[in-house]
Order: sequence, then C-alpha cells, then structure tokens
Amino acid sequence: MSVLQLDAVLDLKAAAPLKAALMEHRGEALEIDASQVQRLGGLCLQLLLAADRSWAEDGQPLSIAPRSQAFDDALGQFGAADRFATADLDGAAA
Repeated sequence: MSVLQLDAVLDLKAAAPLKAALMEHRGEALEIDASQVQRLGGLCLQLLLAADRSWAEDGQPLSIAPRSQAFDDALGQFGAADRFATADLDGAAA
C-alpha cells in the first residue's frame, strides 16, 4: 500500500499538486496521511471526495489515517465527516 502525506495547508495553491499526487497512485491501494493538516479548503476536499469515489470504482482500498484534529474539524464544518468515516474507505462504493 502506498502512502501519500498531505501538506499542512490544503488551500487553492495545494489543489493542483494534490491532484497530481493522487493521480500518481490511481489503481493501487492508498493510505492518505492527514496527520499534519492544519487547514483544509473546499477544493482540496473535493479532490479527496473524488479520489474516494475513484478508488471505490476501481475496487481499491483508500484510507485517510492518521488524521489531525484540524482535518476532522474541517470535515465537520463542510458536512463531510460521515463521508470519510473509516468504515466507508474500504474500496467499496458507498
């Protein structure tokens, strides 16, 4: 399983590099390490949601762990906390 370390600040400037990094791992099991995230913007959240969907369609596991408190707080503020519940990130379509 590959590991992708997320940057501390996932804002508009981080979106293109995040998309490229995700695409490099397409088709393989992926663990996303969000332990250093201090700020999560909407565009990067959209990329993570799209990755979740793509990995599920490919039948590949994707997990986001470990996660910082700031990352979890941002998910809650966006109303996406349930979308990234650990049980949902097993490569099966939700």
